[in-house]
Formats: sequence, C-alpha cells, structure tokens
Amino acid sequence: MIQRIQSIFMGFALLINGYITYTTFSSYNQSNENIFLYLSIISLIVLTIAIFSIFSFKKRQNQFVLNRLAIIFNFILLVLFIYQSQSLSGDVSASMKGIEVILTLISIVLLVFANKYIKKDEDLVKSVDRIR
Repeated sequence: MIQRIQSIFMGFALLINGYITYTTFSSYNQSNENIFLYLSIISLIVLTIAIFSIFSFKKRQNQFVLNRLAIIFNFILLVLFIYQSQSLSGDVSASMKGIEVILTLISIVLLVFANKYIKKDEDLVKSVDRIR
C-alpha cells in the first residue's frame, strides 16, 4: 500500500540504501581493502531488508521488526563508514569520503519515522478492535 506515509518513508530509505549499495560496490571494485567488502555486504543486507519491509505491508508487526533490524544494520554501516573515512589517506578523492555517512543517517531517520507511523496504525487497529 503505497499511499501509507510509512511506505513512502521506507521507499525513500530504500532509494538511499540502493545508492549506498551501488557506491560501496563500485568502491570495492576499485580497491583491494577488506573494509569495502564488509561495507558492500552490510549495505546489501540493509537493501534486502528494506525491500522485504516495504512488501510486508499486510503484516505491520513484521514490518516494524524488519525496520528495526534495518536500523541496527544501518548503525553498523555508519560505524564502518566512519572507520573507513578515518583510515583513508588524505590523497583519496572526495567521492570516497563523506556522503555515505550523511545518507546513512538520513536512512536511519526515515526508518524511525516509518516505525512511528506503523505503531500509529497498529494502535488505531487495536482501538477499533476494542470497540467491536
């Protein structure tokens, strides 16, 4: 159900995570460091979780849990991006340092907002069930 606001938030988070996955895979192909392998794998995991989360709109509780799992993996990804940017030398191009950290933070915020609205929907359904 695309008309729900949490689906829109998760869609934007999916687009951001798709871009992060694309940039980490392209960075992994250009470098031989192990950190890029870990970044690529975790970003692919986050992307897969986000896809499953969007398409499990009929099961709000599963969607809530999948979003929390995506938030946890995004935090791991954020820590790895910060570690990677601190360990790079100064002569590395600017495209390899920086924007992924900001995009990961934006993705976390979007997933938190999505969980907030999923919780609101769940509370609304429970209140209607109480009335019957």
